[in-house]
Amino acid sequence: MVSYALLLFLSTVSMLRRFDLRMGSSIYRQAPKKDKAPPPSSKPVKSGGGKQKKKKWSKGKQKEKVNNAVLFDQANYDKMLSEVPKYKQITPSVLSERLRINGSLARRAIKDLMARGAIRMVSAHSSQQIYTRASNT
Repeated sequence: MVSYALLLFLSTVSMLRRFDLRMGSSIYRQAPKKDKAPPPSSKPVKSGGGKQKKKKWSKGKQKEKVNNAVLFDQANYDKMLSEVPKYKQITPSVLSERLRINGSLARRAIKDLMARGAIRMVSAHSSQQIYTRASNT
């Protein structure tokens, strides 16, 4: 059995060690590291180097902005009345692309052609309407 005096001695020693570590006793501290000089290299020394430029990322392919008309001029309106009823497939996007008009004007033009009976509806959806010519010629 371990005696009480031995336990007291061991606890006192451990307390002193903790106290010394807290106070920064040189017994338990490591010696400061010395700066080592870099070994001489066989490569030639660069003069006036500097940072390399970062790689510039491409912005990707930019789609060209289309300048579509928001109102019909007389020539475009006549073209719409004569050519569009001959198209096999008529959608607002087809009109917008071929006649260079914006989407809302293309939808209005389709409504006008429907009222005249020049085209007929094939399919209607909230986002895309499909029409075709009224006659099968």
